Amino acid sequence: MTSSAPLPSTAAAPTVSPDPSDRRRWFALAIVMTAAFMDLVDVTIVNIAIPSIKRDTGASFSSIQWITAGYALAFAAGLITGGRLGDIFGRKRLFLIGIGGFTVASALCGFAANPEMLVASRILQGGTAALMVPQVLSIVHATFPAHERGKVFGLFGAIVGLGAVSGPLLGALLTEWNIAGLEWRPIFLINLPVGIAGLVLGRKFITESKAPKALRLDLIGVALVTLAMLMLIYPLTRGEELGWPLWGYLSMAGSLLVFLVLVLVEREKARRDGSPLVELSLFRVKSFAAGIAVQLTFGIGLGIFFLVWTLYMQEGLGWSALRAGTTGIPFSIAVSFAAGISVQKLVPRFGRKVLQAGALLMAAGLLLYIWESDRYGMGITSWQMALPLVVMGVGMGLIVAPLADVVLSEVPKEHSGSASGLFNTVQQMGNAFGLALVSVVFFGAIGDDLTPRQVGPAFADAFEQSLWWVAGVLVVIFVVMFALPARAKQHVEGGDAADPAVEAADEPVLTH
Repeated sequence: MTSSAPLPSTAAAPTVSPDPSDRRRWFALAIVMTAAFMDLVDVTIVNIAIPSIKRDTGASFSSIQWITAGYALAFAAGLITGGRLGDIFGRKRLFLIGIGGFTVASALCGFAANPEMLVASRILQGGTAALMVPQVLSIVHATFPAHERGKVFGLFGAIVGLGAVSGPLLGALLTEWNIAGLEWRPIFLINLPVGIAGLVLGRKFITESKAPKALRLDLIGVALVTLAMLMLIYPLTRGEELGWPLWGYLSMAGSLLVFLVLVLVEREKARRDGSPLVELSLFRVKSFAAGIAVQLTFGIGLGIFFLVWTLYMQEGLGWSALRAGTTGIPFSIAVSFAAGISVQKLVPRFGRKVLQAGALLMAAGLLLYIWESDRYGMGITSWQMALPLVVMGVGMGLIVAPLADVVLSEVPKEHSGSASGLFNTVQQMGNAFGLALVSVVFFGAIGDDLTPRQVGPAFADAFEQSLWWVAGVLVVIFVVMFALPARAKQHVEGGDAADPAVEAADEPVLTH
């Protein structure tokens, strides 16, 4: 087993509180927030350009799935390790390595000569994002004093909302404008000037910080998680295209054995040095175990919906990227609005019931969408889609914003960092799994050798069938949510609420 202990200088360095008089912290905040925005937009921007990518590169449907699922899988596999590397070797150093790698990967995506190169570049993008993204909140925690963090995290929430709204629209505009005849490629190339600026300015303005008691690396755990997910996702993605061969079923069954080996290895790792990739003792906390199930299932549902929605509008209905992108604006606005009132007004008063109402609202929006798609057929308009999208968006906003706080509220403080890392990782794993399932629930419902006249109705029918699957997922989520605490416990010590998003609970070690 390969593992790395904290550097000697980390353990010996003095513990220093963030300096509130240092104005550079606001430049540092702008840099890391821009990087977080870049990553978020890059996830949402790709879906809207997928039909253009397919037409330009001749990519198969399984390649299209891997362009999105490969990023999510690499991001999930490296997320916890990326956070620990920052704690050990320095958050600034890992952030700069991550943003530099993300920029190079974006260039490779933008200049990809074929679908295989694009898939490989997207996997590299996901891996480098896993180095960059975990450092964002850690740098904020290390740079800002406790009394300023509430305002800063509120700003972070606004950035997330802005990314959700602007990503699809930006992707649609860049694709429609066909800048220099590059078609879809500018959605990746736009990251180059942003990434280079972040790299240059980050070196100057971000203060280095490390955790005095960082956990060791668990590379065997990472390898086992990645292997298990690949053995499960690859056959699902290629199965429809290859006619569901026997090796695919054997691979999926084998993935369960690898997950079992992972549990045994992590149990031994926890006993030996207390730094497993997955802290198994957390699953003894009923609310956390239920929350992980909710997060995983929710990720699966979203992974299915957003890909089939894009294909339905552009491939099925024949809409342009711009029309498809603007159609989603009511959804994004509804998510942002509901997320704000959910955290500030509703959850403190009604607790878990708000999240359950969100699941039912999303299911209701999906059923309304199914009804409208069936009623209006190929003549459906963006305005007719607005109502179900708003209902779905409100439901999603009621869930996504408060879910982490509710799930992590009963986790012991000493495990809050591990719990938060696992919570975020499971979301990405669910997303990757959902994208792989598109082969089963969507492409599996589309017949072969369709005439041009049959393509639209076939995509519409497959879209409706996929929404039934997602609605069923949300009903499962509603039921599992009964295991969540009725009210989230407040972690307050010395006037500062504990931040579950930050891996290290200790005060940061700052090096100028």
